Amino acid sequence: MDILLIGGMWLNGSVWGRVASALESLGHRPVPLTLPGQGDGSASATLDDQMAAVLAAVDAAPGKPMVVGHSAACTLAWLAADRRPDRLSKVALIGGFPSTGGQPYADFFEVRDGVVPFPGWGPFEGPDAADLDDRARREFAAAAIPLPAGVAKGVVRLTDERRFDVPVVVVCPEFTPAQAREWIEAGDVPELARAKHVDFTDLDSGHWPMVTKPDELARILAAAADTA
Repeated sequence: MDILLIGGMWLNGSVWGRVASALESLGHRPVPLTLPGQGDGSASATLDDQMAAVLAAVDAAPGKPMVVGHSAACTLAWLAADRRPDRLSKVALIGGFPSTGGQPYADFFEVRDGVVPFPGWGPFEGPDAADLDDRARREFAAAAIPLPAGVAKGVVRLTDERRFDVPVVVVCPEFTPAQAREWIEAGDVPELARAKHVDFTDLDSGHWPMVTKPDELARILAAAADTA
């Protein structure tokens, strides 16, 4: 099965290298995506531009691919389910949840000169970054790609309720499945509260398991694809 991999803020397709290799050995075809504004020099890229690139990858895949979103890109993966509900086998969400319609995509950090630069490790102290050593932190910060403001502040538009029929697996790295269920049941994640098929998988890592636990993450994604 084709597995489309979308990294969160400040990441491009290269972050999935070790996960992709492991997925190939498990019999799947990983497709790491580098979207407009992720290192191509296009600070003017918008959320619509990124969504169009994701949909192009969905349309190019044989059969029904699984779309994987990490962190903020969980919303992009869910937008793919909204725009192509009949074309996806499953959506996997790693370390995040989809935004609801009418909300900004990722308006979490300060915009400077038209982009959102990596803010340093202060906001991520604790479980998010606990498994990243000093070298990994330096490498991550050096490679971080500022996110165009047009992506971060783009408004999420959801249009097709058939998205709720697409099976979802929530991969829980820095939080537990029990916490994820609690947030959904409390109304904090309205989109998943309405989804008809939601599974949860625990992963003992921080917020970036593709960096710190690539083999374990690949096994989880392969298992999710195998049951799609």
